Amino acid sequence: MSRKYFGTDGIRGRVGQYPITPDFMLKLGWAAGMAFRKMGACKVLVGKDTRISGYMFESALEAGLTSAGADVMLLGPMPTPAIAYLTRTFHAEAGIVISASHNPHDDNGIKFFSGKGTKLPDEVELMIEELLDTPMTVVESSKIGKVTRINDASGRYIEFCKSSVPTGTSFSGLKIVIDCAHGATYKVAPSVFRELGAEVVVLSAQPNGLNINDNCGSTHMGQLQAAVLAEHADLGIAFDGDGDRVLMVDHTGTIVDGDELLYIIARDLHERDKLQGGVVGTLMSNLGLELALADLAIPFVRANVGDRYVIADLLERNWLVGGENSGHIVCFNYTTTGDAIVAALQVLKALKTRSEGLAQARQALRKCPQILINVRFGGGASPLDHPSVKEASERVTKAMAGRGRVLLRKSGTEPLVRVMVEGEDETQVRGYAEELAKLVSEVSA
Repeated sequence: MSRKYFGTDGIRGRVGQYPITPDFMLKLGWAAGMAFRKMGACKVLVGKDTRISGYMFESALEAGLTSAGADVMLLGPMPTPAIAYLTRTFHAEAGIVISASHNPHDDNGIKFFSGKGTKLPDEVELMIEELLDTPMTVVESSKIGKVTRINDASGRYIEFCKSSVPTGTSFSGLKIVIDCAHGATYKVAPSVFRELGAEVVVLSAQPNGLNINDNCGSTHMGQLQAAVLAEHADLGIAFDGDGDRVLMVDHTGTIVDGDELLYIIARDLHERDKLQGGVVGTLMSNLGLELALADLAIPFVRANVGDRYVIADLLERNWLVGGENSGHIVCFNYTTTGDAIVAALQVLKALKTRSEGLAQARQALRKCPQILINVRFGGGASPLDHPSVKEASERVTKAMAGRGRVLLRKSGTEPLVRVMVEGEDETQVRGYAEELAKLVSEVSA
């Protein structure tokens, strides 16, 4: 059954444009509260990132939830994976995150977690959608929900993150630059790494509601690269606005992406006989990751793009580790969703175990040239269904004769078509990608 509001990562859009409006959020809170109440006594945690519209939507959701009889516990600005963790530890029926992740401040959105800290089951999302199209009611006054604030949420999550590495682990002697993207990790991330002994230089940790992801964080790595070199640091860590993506920079200033971080984590688990199965990547994962894992006899499968699909595949196979090259990395041996801080800690632990630096660790994975071009398109028919686009994609695939890949897909969060070509010859790959991107743009006009 198709969804009217929910996309691959909750509900997201431009602030002030339907459905990212206060009146919709009020109705969404009510619909969610009604759906969750069907499971019994209802307690819902609500957290947010640092964008200014979070205040407005927090209030609207709070009113809607309580009008349906749900009790609300407010967390304030916290990373998305922290809400997943705290939803479990407080035995709540659900957790709600107000965030547009890596998008700029003028976007916002809503993500839901189940009481188990996982994505909502399809049937619950569909129930919420059905309720959104019915008249809003209010429970009788004596059954209206109550609202409390969890004041020690940051401390609880910091201790959880630290517990993902063995007791006694110390990163003393390690100098790290951390870019918090003026987002939800701005308080907790520096504390985690400092409390584990690292010398920490902090960037972009002064959120003002408007500067989240603004030329900083995992989507804009230049500032971090420069700081790592200027500080003579061992490495740099970049988070996105809501703390579920992580990328790194080695001591030479080179960006280390999610595929490489995933490889480092998987290799460490494999060498300690703790991997349990294989690794789940996505259609966008570099061919080099697949080949490097094959050299270690580690199984590798590709899920659709989006952390919900990676997680679904991991659950189905009972595997522990998966992720995307964008930096969503899931470590099921510690948590239930993509967690940037936990993933970064696993990388540091792996480096410490092998007594090697990040630049050395990433050498075992030789990435194939992969060119990705984003093409914006408006409404109407998908350009991917156009006969000329299909023909060109098939022609390019055939021309690479099994030594490369073509992937054209629509973004799940933005009005973009992502054109990706991967192969052994970068010049050839770039030419094919530009050719296909131009064609997609022409048929979209």
